[in-house]
Amino acid sequence: MFRFEDTGYFYLLGILPVLVILFWWALRWKRRAIQRFGAPELVEKLMPGRSQWRAGIKLILSLFALAMLIIALANPQWGIKREKVKRKGIDIFLALDLSRSMMAQDLQPSRLARAQLFAGELLERLKGEQVGVIAFACNAQLQVPLTTDYSFASLFLNTANIDMVASQGTALAEAIQLAQQAFPEDNERHKALIILSDGEDHVGAASDKAAQALEDGIVVFTIGVGTPDGEFIPMAGVTGENYLRDATGNPVRSRLEAGILKDVANAGGGAYFDLSAGTDAVMAALTRRIDGIEKREYETRVFSEYESYFQYFAGLALLLLVAEFFIGYRKRSRILNV
Repeated sequence: MFRFEDTGYFYLLGILPVLVILFWWALRWKRRAIQRFGAPELVEKLMPGRSQWRAGIKLILSLFALAMLIIALANPQWGIKREKVKRKGIDIFLALDLSRSMMAQDLQPSRLARAQLFAGELLERLKGEQVGVIAFACNAQLQVPLTTDYSFASLFLNTANIDMVASQGTALAEAIQLAQQAFPEDNERHKALIILSDGEDHVGAASDKAAQALEDGIVVFTIGVGTPDGEFIPMAGVTGENYLRDATGNPVRSRLEAGILKDVANAGGGAYFDLSAGTDAVMAALTRRIDGIEKREYETRVFSEYESYFQYFAGLALLLLVAEFFIGYRKRSRILNV
């Protein structure tokens, strides 16, 4: 199995577009300075050795080298030894709402961002359990099957966005039904489903599905993401204050539908939690309820040893930096003599 030892270093990749913007700004400033100096045609004749493309080549090599160094810091690894391990725990699916209403900003920076942050912290608390992830909007999709590879599940949670679902809407019942199908058949009563949503259910029948899930041994917990007052839904990719609008042209205000989520949790034998009450309080109350679920013993195969490959990426970064160093900003002399 391939993994990165520390995926947190990938946040450093955000430096790359910043460097590109700074390079573009410096290039623009230099061109304006040359224009102030004199006519561009005349200045070009005064600087016959200046190369317009070498600076760009040097930048590209530097960016690739920096990217390779960041990958090396994350330490790519490949599992080389597996062994059987007996554990006691429950099977848990996290169902994340990716409908457009989750982009509302009544919880900062947005409902979806807060849900992702909470889910990531919850994943750390659930280590020892088998965890999977379901994404849902108008329909539900199994994104991460039950696994103890928490880095894989965390990677999806960190990168989830509303563009991952084919059609918009919210169908809580679809998420519950998919979880029922995804749990292993040999596990009859050691399982839970945690739904993170604003509760806008456009299909209905979620409470009935939760009751059926409880009959199958699945305890359903719901976490409300949003506020009763709600907020308008911003349109992605649109500058300025523009929001999703209804047929009459008025902005659509999305509100937390706590009543629906409470009904689902009650029917599913679980509990409802309001994320606006505070992450720590919700986390403590939820984990207490999960710990109260009877655990089962299961056997799993895990990698106990990994081999690191960071040195290859570090070596490639060094080669790129050496190549960048030997590329000058001026044209070759033989070209100038032509």
